Amino acid sequence: MSVRKDILELQKTMEGTIIGQKEILEMILVSVLSNGNLLVEGMPGLAKTRAIKALANNIEGNFSRIQFTPDLKTADITGRVESYKNPDTEESMMRFVKGPIFSNIVLADEINRTPSRTQNALLEAMEERQVTVAGETYPMEKLFMVMATMNPIAEGEGVFPLPEAQKDRFLMNVRVDYPDEAAEMEVVKLVRNENKQKQAKTKTKTKKEKPLSQKIIFDARGEIDEVTVPDHVLQYMIDFVFVTRFPERINYELKSYISVGASPRASIALDKASRAFAWLKGDKEVSIEHVRAMATPVFRHRLMVTDRARKHKVLTDELVADIIEKMPVPKTGKTSKSSKAS
Repeated sequence: MSVRKDILELQKTMEGTIIGQKEILEMILVSVLSNGNLLVEGMPGLAKTRAIKALANNIEGNFSRIQFTPDLKTADITGRVESYKNPDTEESMMRFVKGPIFSNIVLADEINRTPSRTQNALLEAMEERQVTVAGETYPMEKLFMVMATMNPIAEGEGVFPLPEAQKDRFLMNVRVDYPDEAAEMEVVKLVRNENKQKQAKTKTKTKKEKPLSQKIIFDARGEIDEVTVPDHVLQYMIDFVFVTRFPERINYELKSYISVGASPRASIALDKASRAFAWLKGDKEVSIEHVRAMATPVFRHRLMVTDRARKHKVLTDELVADIIEKMPVPKTGKTSKSSKAS
């Protein structure tokens, strides 16, 4: 079986446990294949955590869940240095006890329930793939990603906005909506059947499906590195980022809604996500349509809007859609080898 077929089989398995949320599952896979982190927004009960677990349960490796609460400390995430006595010499010594961040897949559940100081404990791990504690640096696993969930409704006390630097380190931001009536009916049936299966497992032992090897993911990333980006598509990506910084290139109305545009991380994220998405679709070259499909999740959390946008309740999704509609496509050019991933 080819690497892509293995990944598609993983996607099919995940879709068997999540009903009506196909987009989030696809974006989770794009994030894994892009070696990026994912922020998932949605109201409670929309299977955000379940979707992330669907990946963790079917991939070889370790999974940890960190429930973010107002009293969570940095050491509860990264780990702590503690003293202990050597049983042979009775001498007091120090050792580092790793925290839950040291896993292959880390679920940061309700990340906006913790103050920004504690949220920042994830920054180094997400960007540098390492954690520094008491002057010592500890590397993360080769396969490592943070998937954070967030409730978009900031009601009452105990809700803290994510710092801009924190949000920028997420490759993409996916929003989960309510399923339609047919899908919700299937959700009820699925949970009912799962409860029956759990009861049956207590009586008979069942053989667990073999999880996907990490090597398959690394091999897939290698194939994605070979996905090419034509010069005019790369130019479209860069133009897109620059329009967020200089909205007047489209029109002055757009400028009145965007206060701060996307950083260079957006260009890198758009390139990575577009190549992974193209590969997942079976294409060896990125098209304008691939870029447009990835634009909203890549830019959704990176644009800072003005007071006028907030007053008129203009969402970043609408701003991205406006750019897609009005920004011209560069003339077709040849595929450049320099457009491949390094």
